[in-house]
Amino acid sequence: MITPPVCVVVGVGPGLGAAYARRFHKAGYAVALLARSYESTSALAAELGDGAKAYPCDVTDESAVNRTFAKISTDLGAADVVIYNAGSSVRGTIESVDPGTFELAWRINALGLFMVSRVVIPSMKAKSRGAIVITGATASRRGAAATAAFAPAKAAQRSLAEAMAKHLWPLGVHVSLIIVDGVIDLPRTRAQMTDKPDSYFVSPNDVAATAEWLTQQPSSAWSFEVEARPFAEKW
Repeated sequence: MITPPVCVVVGVGPGLGAAYARRFHKAGYAVALLARSYESTSALAAELGDGAKAYPCDVTDESAVNRTFAKISTDLGAADVVIYNAGSSVRGTIESVDPGTFELAWRINALGLFMVSRVVIPSMKAKSRGAIVITGATASRRGAAATAAFAPAKAAQRSLAEAMAKHLWPLGVHVSLIIVDGVIDLPRTRAQMTDKPDSYFVSPNDVAATAEWLTQQPSSAWSFEVEARPFAEKW
């Protein structure tokens, strides 16, 4: 019996996380759906059906990460693809953001990626193949006044991803980063921006297609960083 490849989506919400899960499940992967709350992912797992399982996991807790990935390995197998979509998008200036919020943003975006990657790298190295795709943001390249916590966290995440890529590419593990620049198309964002046309929003399904494309690239022409931006977005 041929077992399907395994994709772990870390940080599953109604937007990008759900789109990643649907895309890779449709492509024939067994999909593990990770979020802090089981309730937020169990309905999606039920929708997808066979080969999809939901797991509660706090990516800032090392023991929780280790325990969850051990369970995934038992249930589905070792991860072939990891989509790291966990993030904290808190807004605030240096004066309005408190130290706890600043630290939490870093823990979710950077430390969580660090701990998840350390868990899955050994099995990927053993097979000399695997992919870790990270959802990044343009805030990783510049700090706006209201991104005093978010921008440093995403910058740390991007730097970690680059260091990982340089270490892991020669070992057959493709590490890549999708820089999302724009407003994700969600019912919530549509309700907040009723004056904006369709062209203003980033389609979660289209970003998921980019993630799948990254996992299929030949190793002679791997991409590290790609941008996902609608033409209407100013840059």
